[in-house]
Amino acid sequence: MIKRIFLLGIASLIVVTAHGNLYQPNVIIIYTDDQGYGDVSALNPQSKFKTPNLDRLAREGIAFTHGHSSDSVCTPSRYGLLTGRYAWRTKLKKGVLGAENECLIPDDRMTLATLFQNKGYHTAMVGKWHLGMDFPGTPQERDWSMPVKDMPLDKGFDYFYGIPASLNYGVLAWFEGRYAATPPILYTNKKKNTRHMDYRIMPPYEKLPGNSVDPTRLIKTNFEIAEDFIDSQCLTRFTDKAVEWIRDKKQDALNGKPFFLYLPFTSPHYPVCPLPKFHGQGLAGAYGEFVIETDHHVGRILSALEKMGLDGNTLVLFTSDNGPENSWKGRIKEFNHDSRGGLKEGKRSVYEGGHRVPFLVRWPNGIQAPGRSWNKVVGQVDLLATFAELIGAELPDSAGEDSQSFASVLFDRNAIHKRQPLISHGNDGRYAITKNEWKLVMPSKNKQAELYHLRHDRSESQNMASTHPQKVNSLTRHINTIIKQGRTTPGPRKSNDTDYWKDLTWMTREEYRTKF
Repeated sequence: MIKRIFLLGIASLIVVTAHGNLYQPNVIIIYTDDQGYGDVSALNPQSKFKTPNLDRLAREGIAFTHGHSSDSVCTPSRYGLLTGRYAWRTKLKKGVLGAENECLIPDDRMTLATLFQNKGYHTAMVGKWHLGMDFPGTPQERDWSMPVKDMPLDKGFDYFYGIPASLNYGVLAWFEGRYAATPPILYTNKKKNTRHMDYRIMPPYEKLPGNSVDPTRLIKTNFEIAEDFIDSQCLTRFTDKAVEWIRDKKQDALNGKPFFLYLPFTSPHYPVCPLPKFHGQGLAGAYGEFVIETDHHVGRILSALEKMGLDGNTLVLFTSDNGPENSWKGRIKEFNHDSRGGLKEGKRSVYEGGHRVPFLVRWPNGIQAPGRSWNKVVGQVDLLATFAELIGAELPDSAGEDSQSFASVLFDRNAIHKRQPLISHGNDGRYAITKNEWKLVMPSKNKQAELYHLRHDRSESQNMASTHPQKVNSLTRHINTIIKQGRTTPGPRKSNDTDYWKDLTWMTREEYRTKF
C-alpha cells in the first residue's frame, strides 16, 4: 500500500530547534454552529458587537480569510472536519441526521481522534456530536441503563461529554461516556422565544408525550428530554467540562503526553438563548449577545491554558460548521449587522456565505510571524493531513482522501501552498469548485453554470461564465476528476459510497462510470 508520509520541512525544523519539541503540540478545535464570517469583529470592521477573544486568536495567530467548512449544513461539515473526506461521497447527499441514526462515520475510518490516539495523545470530545448515535431501545421503549453505541467513544475519543445533535432533534440529556446521569425520560416541544424569532428548549417538561398540559404553549413535536436539561446551560457546561478535562491531563501534557480536545459548541445555532448576564451587550440583539457569550467561553479556555502553563504549546483552532442561519437577513435590516461579512447568501447555500467561515489558528510556540492573514484557499477537510504532518504521522490511502496539509503556512509567512481544487456543496444539491481565485458553480436542474473571480468579486455578483468558456471547461474537468476518482489527493482511485447520484446533472451516469 502506498502511504502518504508527511515530514516537517526545513522551516519547521528550524522552529523545533529554536523552541523545543513541537512535533506534538496539544490541539484544541473549537467548533461553533451557524456562525458566519461576519460574526468575528476582527474579520468584520462593521460588526455591531465585539469578540475580543476571537480577535485575540487572529492577533496572536493566523486568520485564514479564505477558509471553508466542508459543507453548508451541520452533519456533513462535521464528517468532513473529522475525516478529511467530503460527506457527499457517503450516502448522505443532502440534509442532516437526526439525533438517533447510524453514525455517518464507520468504526474503521480514520478520524482526527484516531490519528491523535495512535500517536499517544489523550483524546476528548465535549459538546454537540450530530453524526448519529445508537440509543438503547426505541422511543416507545427505552432502557437507559444500557449503553449508547456507535458514538464518539467508538470513533477514537477516550472521553465524551455532550449532546447527540442540535437541540431541535431531541434526546436531550447531559451524556457522559455512554450514559446520561439523568436519563431523558420526559417530553417537551419547542417553546416560544421572547427574545429572538426562533424557539426555546426549557422546562416545564411533560411526563407523557403530546401537548398534555397546555396545547397553546407548545409549538412542535415531542422531544425526549431529561429533567435537568435546559438549552441556555450548554455553553457553560461544555466549557466547564472541557477545562476540567484539560486540568486532569495537565501533568501528562507537561510531561510529554499531549492531548487533543474537540469542543463543538451549540451556539449561535437556534435556540438563541444567551444567559442574562450577557443581555444588553452589543448592538445586534439577542443574537449578538449569544455570540458575545460564545466569545466569553473561548476566553475561558485560553485563560485556563495560561493558568496551567499549557498556553505556549497548545494549538487552538477556531472555526464554524457553516454560514449563518436565515435570520441574518433580519439583522441587516434591524441592526445593520451582516453575519455573512458581505458574502453571498448563508447557511445551506453553495455560495460563499454558506461555507466561507471564521478560520483562526493560534499556537504561540509554533506559528511564525503571528498576527497575519492567509488569503488563499484552505478547507476544514485539510485538518487531518495538516495535523498528521505536525505530529509526524502517516495517512494511509484509505484516510483523508480530500485532505491536503497547510502546515507550511504556520511556519512560513511566504509559504508556497497551492491547494488542489476545493469542492463546496449546497444543501439543495448544488456543487461548486474553487481553484485559486476562480469558482465555478455547477449547473443544476434549470440553473446554468456560474463563474466568479473571487479576488475581485468576493460577493459573487458578476457571473463570467459566458465570457470565459475555457475556464468553465477546465474547472468542469477538475471537478469531474475529483468526484470520479473518489479523492482529491494523489493515490489510487477510491470508490464513493454510492453509484451515480441525481445531483450530478452536468454529467451522465455513463460519464461518471468512465475510468480515466
